Amino acid sequence: MGVTKTQNFKEEQNKVAVYARVIAHPARVAILQYLLKQKTCICGDLVDVLPLAQATVSQHLKELKAVGLIKGTVEGTSVCYCIDKHKWEEVRDVFFNLFANPVECQDKCC
Repeated sequence: MGVTKTQNFKEEQNKVAVYARVIAHPARVAILQYLLKQKTCICGDLVDVLPLAQATVSQHLKELKAVGLIKGTVEGTSVCYCIDKHKWEEVRDVFFNLFANPVECQDKCC
C-alpha cells in the first residue's frame, strides 16, 4: 500500500499490517524464535542455524530491525542481535487486541 492509501486507515490497523508483513516470512519467524530461545544477545552467525545464505539472513535481520523487533550492535567484525523487549511487548499487544475481539456471527451464517 502506498502512503496515500495507508492514511485512510486507523493507526492501529496500520500497525497490525506492518507487523504482520514483517513476521509473515518463515525465516523471520525462525530468527525470532531462535533469539527468544537464547534469552540473550547472540553474536554468532545465524547462518549456522538457518538454511539460508548470509545475504538472505542479513536481509531478514534488516527487516526485523527496521520495525524494531530486534536490536543489533556492532562489536568488531561481528554484529550482535537480540529481541527488543519493549517492542516485542507492543507487537504482542497489537495482535492480542486484534484477536481479543469475539466472533459474533452465527455458525450457520455462510
